[in-house]
Amino acid sequence: MNNETDISRLHAMPSTSGYGMSAQALAEQYESVTFIEVHREVLHLFPTQPSTVLDIGAGSGRDAAALAARGHRVIAAEPTAELRTLGRRLHADRDIEWVDDALPRLPRLTALEQRFDLILLTAVWMHLDARQRTSAMGSLVSLLKNEARVVLSLRHGPVPAGRRMFPVSAAETISLADSHGLDVVHEAEREDPHGRPGVAWTYLVFQLNA
Repeated sequence: MNNETDISRLHAMPSTSGYGMSAQALAEQYESVTFIEVHREVLHLFPTQPSTVLDIGAGSGRDAAALAARGHRVIAAEPTAELRTLGRRLHADRDIEWVDDALPRLPRLTALEQRFDLILLTAVWMHLDARQRTSAMGSLVSLLKNEARVVLSLRHGPVPAGRRMFPVSAAETISLADSHGLDVVHEAEREDPHGRPGVAWTYLVFQLNA
């Protein structure tokens, strides 16, 4: 991704490229680490009382299931049909509402006119290009209740073959959130929970204030 040809190729790929054909292996990877291990940096900022939660890019449903087990009402938005099927099967014992929807517009969820106490985006944001990120931030804000939070993680490092990912900094994301009325309440960096060489993460938590 060091020249214009690579950037053009990434823009031409769908944001979900590579996920359908690798769904089984990805689900096994996602489920190999726990919700607590993945989100240890920000667990103290999740709702403690039963709340309405939207998990965007829910993947195998690992996080949605953990949040449902804590008493939250959870909607899992996942645009890859193969992952939705696996998620429903893996976590059939949890009360999760699965929705075929995706950023930047989230048309199905937006049409429902529902608001959430928490929106979770785990390893999602870097799949969107700059224009899509601007649009997506507006979509997120439109789905938040007053004083609701967005928990977002940014992946840094090499792009897996066949995937579409863009370099996104914490500073850019914080500035974009601020322009949409979101205050940053937490920023943390950590190593990759899967131990992949060269991969690191930034965790950001934003809050919408009235």
